[in-house]
Amino acid sequence: MICSSNTTFSIKRALALAATLLTLAGPAAGGGTRLDGLRANAQAAIERRDPVTAEVMLRAAIKAGVPEDAVRAHLGEALLAEGERTEAHKMLEAGQFTPETAGLGWRVRGQLALAQGNLQGAAGAFDEALKANPRDSDLWVAIASLRFTGGEQAQSIEAADRAVALDPRNARALAFRGLLIREQYGLAAALPWFEEGLKVRPDDPALLGEYAATLGDMGQYRAMLIVCRKLASVDPKNQRPAFLQAVLAARAGETDLARSILQRTGTALRDMPAAILLNGVLEYRAGNINVAVEQFDRLVRMQPDNLQARQMLLRALARQAKDNQGSDRQITERFDADAAAAYATPYTYRLVGESWRRLGNKARAASYLLRAAHPQSHGPAPLPTAFGSTILAFSYDDAPNQAQTAVPYIRALLRDGRNDEAQTAADRLRDANPGAAEAHLLAGDVRTMRGDMAGALADYQNGAAIRFNEPVLRRMDATLRALGRSRDADGMTSRYLAQNPQSLVAMQLLAAAWRGGPRTDAYAAVARALAARGQTPPLQ
Repeated sequence: MICSSNTTFSIKRALALAATLLTLAGPAAGGGTRLDGLRANAQAAIERRDPVTAEVMLRAAIKAGVPEDAVRAHLGEALLAEGERTEAHKMLEAGQFTPETAGLGWRVRGQLALAQGNLQGAAGAFDEALKANPRDSDLWVAIASLRFTGGEQAQSIEAADRAVALDPRNARALAFRGLLIREQYGLAAALPWFEEGLKVRPDDPALLGEYAATLGDMGQYRAMLIVCRKLASVDPKNQRPAFLQAVLAARAGETDLARSILQRTGTALRDMPAAILLNGVLEYRAGNINVAVEQFDRLVRMQPDNLQARQMLLRALARQAKDNQGSDRQITERFDADAAAAYATPYTYRLVGESWRRLGNKARAASYLLRAAHPQSHGPAPLPTAFGSTILAFSYDDAPNQAQTAVPYIRALLRDGRNDEAQTAADRLRDANPGAAEAHLLAGDVRTMRGDMAGALADYQNGAAIRFNEPVLRRMDATLRALGRSRDADGMTSRYLAQNPQSLVAMQLLAAAWRGGPRTDAYAAVARALAARGQTPPLQ
């Protein structure tokens, strides 16, 4: 080793200080002021992901006599880029912005508020930034992010389009529009947006990460690995390449390799739901059932309505019970309500029934095991709520247009059989949040439960125009077929599969529709595709 990391940092500080002194000593290139040159140099350092140099440069300038207000916005941006949110907040709040930096300053204040989960504060700051500089493409990217975080997906698309229109070479704008395109139209449609952004900024970590993830989801694994290696080289501390490679190894059945890769990330992905799920699956495969139970249990506590996580936890607990580790009581206490719900699967019936049988409750076990042996199809059913509609009505009346109060209330109304009131509440939520795809889906779900399939389809189509993912696909496929429009359902689901070629949901829907029918060749092709992915296709 030639020098320590502290020495390297000191050299960086010295170089930054020297650059600052040179900037302040002479006129800026292009006829600008020395202050303009300082800001440009700081901005360039931030753009090349070196905010420390920008901070050193700006603080040295302040010590040399530059007014703090003149560089407050840029220094706040540098601190935020370093992850120093507290220091960034202090700097941005400590004084005023100059007229020429007000747009940047308010934008950074908004980005800081957004990072802290303060959506209202972010919106207020972005409004001030718009007054100062309405043609800032980066500001419109930030507004798009705010709107997407707040569930206003349609408005987010509008903001992202505005950002691209203002600066077609803004890599951040292209990347965010690509993310929205991926949600709206599918994986294949998003790739050109990421590729266009990478032409502008080939070493941008965020762009490389999204590009790699999209390639992986499309099954282009070799290309994904190439991009992952590039991302790891330009951003060695970024853990996303490791996660994507762990997912790839898991899909290939390389459990030990996937576990090894994931373990090398340390605690960086500890609170990432997808990583928790993957870790649980890998530990289950490796036979470490206790660890798998811990992972799935943690995820269920984080996301109580995550049915996939609940199913995995049930499966792991059932494995424990078979190994004589006494999990039957926990299964019946935690999952009997799931087995009694209308949305319960035959798998849930069987596992809960077997636990009741081992505990000696033969009558309850027989009831569930009979249902497992003779499953019946059913329509959508509301998820359970902790309280009844009478109690939930109080919080709903205070905020009827907010999902956190409206959704539990609507579920409770449906459970009580008050379907017309549930429809009124769902339509009100949808109309108050027209840019949120989930609000349209909720209104459609209630219509489906009331038997209004044509009305439900209209709601689903409006939701799909904003965000077309697998939950939307399932609803639209079922609704079209219920309306006798099987040909339209086939075409829609086939188009979805073309955009998302690894979608098991789309394959299963098509296989179920084509089994036993005249499209034997098409069924055989999709059945082979499912079998190649370890899935059991529906039988003809």
